[in-house]
Amino acid sequence: QVRLVESGGGLVQAGGSLRLSCEASGRAVSMGWFRQAPGKEREFVGRIIRRWSGDITQYADSVKGRFFLSKDNAKNTMYLQMNSLKPEDTAVYYCAADNSIVTSNLASDYDYWGQGTQVTVSS
Repeated sequence: QVRLVESGGGLVQAGGSLRLSCEASGRAVSMGWFRQAPGKEREFVGRIIRRWSGDITQYADSVKGRFFLSKDNAKNTMYLQMNSLKPEDTAVYYCAADNSIVTSNLASDYDYWGQGTQVTVSS
């Protein structure tokens, strides 16, 4: 069982930055971020997969080059640094985790979820 707690959301102007945190109560092989805007489906943002040779990060095309994932293994916390934010980035951001290697972008492939944190980008 993995419990996830997100923090760091808020209101920011377009072009600004925010950093989201996701603290995990247990270890997971795959951790990722999804987001869901009103009236839209939950969409993949990025993920970190733990490997013996080092963590692997992957991103959705819509955020590549603007969003960056990192992990502090000592704190069991994953971070999402979001730069050059756009109004279309406005959504509730969810942290997800799984005890297997997840390489798909499907939310249904993750077993554990946080409660979500709101990110609002004003134009």
